[in-house]
Amino acid sequence: MLLEAERVATVLRSLPEATLRTAFLRDYLRSDDSAEVARTLDSLCAAGARAEGAAREPMLAVVMTLAGLADDPALDELGRQAAVLSLPSLGRLLRRAPELNSDEPILRTPDYGAGRELSLGERKALARRPSRAAFDKLLRDPHPLVINQLLENPRLTEDDIVRVAARRPANIEAQRAIARTAWLCRPRVRMSPIHNPGTPSAIAIPLLAACTRPELTEIRSSSECSFPLREIALELLGLRTVPPPSAEQ
Repeated sequence: MLLEAERVATVLRSLPEATLRTAFLRDYLRSDDSAEVARTLDSLCAAGARAEGAAREPMLAVVMTLAGLADDPALDELGRQAAVLSLPSLGRLLRRAPELNSDEPILRTPDYGAGRELSLGERKALARRPSRAAFDKLLRDPHPLVINQLLENPRLTEDDIVRVAARRPANIEAQRAIARTAWLCRPRVRMSPIHNPGTPSAIAIPLLAACTRPELTEIRSSSECSFPLREIALELLGLRTVPPPSAEQ
């Protein structure tokens, strides 16, 4: 199984973009041999959890894939295999915490200043070529098709994404959409849903594995993060390799 994990890690490192790496893993995750897939992902997660340099990039791809799939039924089988085969590193990322409120908040369509509520088609068209003035309203739109269209807009900035991920009450559809993008490569974007109490645990928990020691320490002491997130952060801190002191110390 170690050879299979090394093969998958090599493939992931050879792919130039995060979107290609997560696409590869999504296909791999649906392979016929779910036990082999689970063991391989567990090996990648275990190596990444120890902060081994070459292992960090493949593990980040696993983290992004799991967060992007979130409540996909394919993860149910993966979680079953992790439990049956006693795979702690993968099982940790598939752990689910009780949600603070199982009902998603009702978010209203923002007032676009047209004197009436814009149709879905009009809002999607606006998201394709918005002015900067329209971004604020589009970022608050609750419809997933509008959010997906907006996420493809090249004028969108990291600050915009962070604002959406951090907004309360949480726009769950927007968070699910962000979790399927390469924006998760950005540390600020990953940390925003973690610190948002309304983020589904299926998105927030996998992201913990990509955090640095200082970020995990921050999460561990944060009153905004749920107890399960703080508990997993503590577990990951125990696995992280402590960097050696510099020569100047």
